[in-house]
Amino acid sequence: MSELERQIGRYLDELKRQNASPHTLRNYKIDLGRFLEYFSPPDATPPAPAEFDLLAVREWMGDLYRQSLSAVTIRRKLAALRSFFKFLLRDGVVSVNVARMLRTPKMPKTLPRVMSEDQAKHLIDGIGGEKFDRPYPERDRAIFELLYGCGIRVGELAGLNLDDIDFGEGWLRVRGKGRKERQVPFVSKTREALERYLAVRAAAAGERALIVNRNGTRLSDRSMRNIVRLYARLLEGDSSIHPHSFRHAYATHLLADGADLRAIQELLGHASLSTTQKYTQVSLKDLMATYDKAHPRALKRKR
Repeated sequence: MSELERQIGRYLDELKRQNASPHTLRNYKIDLGRFLEYFSPPDATPPAPAEFDLLAVREWMGDLYRQSLSAVTIRRKLAALRSFFKFLLRDGVVSVNVARMLRTPKMPKTLPRVMSEDQAKHLIDGIGGEKFDRPYPERDRAIFELLYGCGIRVGELAGLNLDDIDFGEGWLRVRGKGRKERQVPFVSKTREALERYLAVRAAAAGERALIVNRNGTRLSDRSMRNIVRLYARLLEGDSSIHPHSFRHAYATHLLADGADLRAIQELLGHASLSTTQKYTQVSLKDLMATYDKAHPRALKRKR
């Protein structure tokens, strides 16, 4: 085993000890594994971490661009590498974090596509109907009601346990990024879906997870993504809808109905208000489109 591979293994073990989310662990393992592969030509040993300089990591990043990867993907891979070298710097393995010398690619200024209220309701109401012969309709309906009714991330949903639900007060205890906990209220439709699901939930002995798979153990966030895409394709003919689409819809629809932006920030678990403000842009865009269409004196804007 090379020194670079050994240090990557140490870093991943450290992330586990810090209770990093399964999603983060999976992505960092893949990204750092690809970094190792890039610097591991046949019959050659990759450089030790202390041997990396700016030219080497620039070469690696240039290869990411040559693969035509999106800015989002490159930013994630760069974040993984920076975190890895930060760990090595803390332990004295390297004297400088060379990954921090790389320029972060800019994100394209695009607004998230948001489902309408009618589209979201139609999709959710179609789950569990007689149209589809699905084995766990109550569970699937609960997944959708929690995503749209609470605006939580799919990883947060996968991490929910039975004791995170307070039916008396109507709250969920959600563990977000960085293991930060927050309370999120749930509406009557979500309560009804949860009660129907819990009445038929078949879990393995001692399993604490709220949402379980066919083996009675915790359902992964990847499986939830597949479930959402399946229903979106079957009911809406739109395979681009994913779990985060419901988070966008949740925030945008709350804002459109008069909710305070600060309150939405708290509900979503955003560390910065600027992250939440993108939903203001979405709502403003919809408002201007409605104005242009409806007002007889409105100037027709170029779309």
